[in-house]
Amino acid sequence: MRLETVNLGVERTGEWAGSLKRTGIDKRPAGGRVMLRRLGVDGDVIIDMKNHGGEDQAVYAYAREDAAWWAKELDREIAPGGFGENLSTSGLDITGALIGERWAIGDAVVEVASVRIPCRTFAGFWDVKDLIKRFTNRAVPGAYLRVIEEGAVGAGDAIEVVHRPVEHDLTVGELFRALTTEPELLPKVLTASAVAANVREKAEKRVG
Repeated sequence: MRLETVNLGVERTGEWAGSLKRTGIDKRPAGGRVMLRRLGVDGDVIIDMKNHGGEDQAVYAYAREDAAWWAKELDREIAPGGFGENLSTSGLDITGALIGERWAIGDAVVEVASVRIPCRTFAGFWDVKDLIKRFTNRAVPGAYLRVIEEGAVGAGDAIEVVHRPVEHDLTVGELFRALTTEPELLPKVLTASAVAANVREKAEKRVG
């Protein structure tokens, strides 16, 4: 399991870029090592602070194996960072990772906290009108990570799973489906103490 690239956002503008007409979704591989910090990645661009960034969404990871599926599906190249991810990984089953699972990467330790829900900006960035529906049906969302130990990471760093929760078995894939197509999974979301605070609040309201 390894980190293929660390990707940093550049500002893009356009009518497709959500209500703000500006976005940092276009992330491109950085040279050298980059610091992962509690509130985000050094040098990254985040425009929509309401929906991106913060402790529970400090870093976004997506697997190159899953990107390859989309490249074949859409018959086009998808470069590292093409999902708006900060970390492009290989050999790591992100969809099957447990909420609260911790990974050591370079000098940093990160923890799986949440999932990415597709938005119109993502669809506009790819210029695929039905991308939200297709991404939702595919249910391979990547993971938002909180930074437990700040540190520098770089392309080629090994990724080691250093902790897996034992009190629950809620995976990234199940969390995504609970929030989108399978609300019957919402009670299971509440078994994971490490789930992002905004996700827990949403699940509690919907479970009642």
